[in-house]
Amino acid sequence: MKKHIIQTDNAPAAIGPYSQAIRIGDFLYTSGQIALDPRSGKFLPGEIEDETDQTLKNISSILQADGLNLENVIKTTVYLSDLNNFAKMNKVYEKYFSKNKPARACVQVAALPKGAKVEIDAIAVCSS
Repeated sequence: MKKHIIQTDNAPAAIGPYSQAIRIGDFLYTSGQIALDPRSGKFLPGEIEDETDQTLKNISSILQADGLNLENVIKTTVYLSDLNNFAKMNKVYEKYFSKNKPARACVQVAALPKGAKVEIDAIAVCSS
């Protein structure tokens, strides 16, 4: 199976040696996204709600680069620096996945890049 690297200027460039996403077969795997501004690449610190919103916008832009959208997402992993932010993150997350709720894991981690409060990665299916 051939691996296709997905890259778009509408999402933040990778801040390390990785791709924004990889498509292999009928699946697309995004790298973890945090609240980075796609244009400047700068971290947009804010409340957990703001960071979650920007993070999911970044994931959506990556999916769009391969002709997909959030309805194609079948699994996400949410990494929180403080699990006490779960309910606030979840309110924003639910706005993006109100109809097609993917499987999900959510864990607390010791720290995230750039001091982020949330990081999310996604797996999407590319065929109907």
